[in-house]
Amino acid sequence: MKNTLKLFFALLFILNSNSFFAQQSATSDTSQQILQKKADKEAQKSTDDYRRKLEDDQSQLKKEQKKVEKHQRDLKNSQNDLDTTNKKIDKLETANQKLGSKINSSSISPEDLQKQQIKLKEKDLEIQKLKLKKIEQQKKLDKVKSE
Repeated sequence: MKNTLKLFFALLFILNSNSFFAQQSATSDTSQQILQKKADKEAQKSTDDYRRKLEDDQSQLKKEQKKVEKHQRDLKNSQNDLDTTNKKIDKLETANQKLGSKINSSSISPEDLQKQQIKLKEKDLEIQKLKLKKIEQQKKLDKVKSE
């Protein structure tokens, strides 16, 4: 009977130890899965934070790029306006010189002479207006360059 009891207790001990180790193994697998899920969540959160920061930086760069492009357009437009005004002034001054030489060189009636002189004065006035416009455009160009 003592042998049977010893055998019975040994068998019981073996059965209990296997189930204990199986529980430990199952528990350790579950805890590893939980730890893995936590690590995955942390990694995902970190990735999302970096992605959000990257998107913010890209958005900021796009805004800066648009600002620079607008500045370049303004600069180019101001320069083109100034060039156009200079060409108009040159053209009017040339026409004015031709008209002045025509008045001085030819003998025309006093009435035509007065008409030509009035045209000459009108063109002088227009030239002065364009020169004023040129000064304003130059100021605008300088302002755009300084920005």
